Amino acid sequence: MDGSPDRLGDLSRHFWLARSVARVMGLNLSECIARGKLTEDQYARMITRCRAGGCAVMCEAWLATQTSRCDKAPSHCAIAEDLNRLAK
Repeated sequence: MDGSPDRLGDLSRHFWLARSVARVMGLNLSECIARGKLTEDQYARMITRCRAGGCAVMCEAWLATQTSRCDKAPSHCAIAEDLNRLAK
């Protein structure tokens, strides 16, 4: 995972992918920040890892198949560990 700016995915795309995966898990990332479960810096790092993860197409396909709440982030997700921690 190369985090250089020229190798990162589109910021807007990954911002919404991260929020969408979180939402399927019953998480609202804005609320997590407001409640002190997630700092703004941690959130920014999560989005950067999502951008560098190379799994956007898999995440989009996973999201397209979700019809109910999931307890865990998909294993291919670059920020699965963070999302699973927040979901506890």
